[in-house]
Amino acid sequence: MSRVLVVDDEKLIVKGIRFSLEQDGMEVDCAYDGEEAVRLAQENEYDMILLDLMLPKLSGLEVCQQVREFSSVPIVMLTAKGEDMDKILGLEYGADDYITKPFNILEVKARIKAIMRRTTKKAAKEDSVKVIETGDMKLDLESRRIYIAGKEINLTTKEFDVLELLVLNPDKVFSRENLLNTVWGSEYPGDVRTVDVHIRRLREKIEANPSEPRYVHTKWGIGYYFQQ
Repeated sequence: MSRVLVVDDEKLIVKGIRFSLEQDGMEVDCAYDGEEAVRLAQENEYDMILLDLMLPKLSGLEVCQQVREFSSVPIVMLTAKGEDMDKILGLEYGADDYITKPFNILEVKARIKAIMRRTTKKAAKEDSVKVIETGDMKLDLESRRIYIAGKEINLTTKEFDVLELLVLNPDKVFSRENLLNTVWGSEYPGDVRTVDVHIRRLREKIEANPSEPRYVHTKWGIGYYFQQ
């Protein structure tokens, strides 16, 4: 049974989402402020977190940032704001997707199922290559962990997905559109700036000098590639 944490201070919205997800056989926990959300995320294992942007005590972005310190659980931001910068900011803090209010609950459920499907498929995929080592990087595909010079680096789900795709296809240049469709899926409503944000954050975490990357390179005017 999939387990979802729904975080929103509007109790009617939480009640509606909870009822709809439980109808599909999901187990749902609820939080109504940011501090409660972080506590529940620390104490439980979730398959997905639906996280409102505007919350009491801690904002959705602060919650997202804190959860990313100990978990790579997929996070979908729920926001009444439609400005692009708010959406990109949410992704920069480690969110995997966003849905703008007011939303159709069927859209929410479809997005949740699509993300869970990709996560489950990736986890179940049997690959003869389990650990890849290049330079001072060690990538464990089975446990989805990455180490740089022996130190574990905490990546978000999507950051790891992007890196894994590039590493398994060394020197192959992926366009931003290709990366967006492959990692986020064709139904994802965002644009290619999502890819740029994740590449930048990935470089900040794994590169000694992000402005002169050793691993994740840019092919100007085309896209990105991994160099061993």
